[in-house]
Amino acid sequence: MSVIAIPRILREKLSDEGADALVEIINKADGKNKEDVITIVEEKFERRLAEEIGKVRAEIIKWMFIFIFGQFWAIVGVLFVFFRK
Repeated sequence: MSVIAIPRILREKLSDEGADALVEIINKADGKNKEDVITIVEEKFERRLAEEIGKVRAEIIKWMFIFIFGQFWAIVGVLFVFFRK
């Protein structure tokens, strides 16, 4: 928590209680601002993570089909050689 120094002239105009209340309001606003920033950053991170996971899933599906296709032709080749003899 940061320390806020109230200038003498403002403290004279507001009184000690008024200056303390002003500092309290500023601290609450600062705390709320930090919470808002954390919330926004969390939402951005979750959205970005979801996008990246979607990309990885698409890549995995593509490689699965390539692997299955390759296995199919490997088995067809083995069967072709086996039944040819």
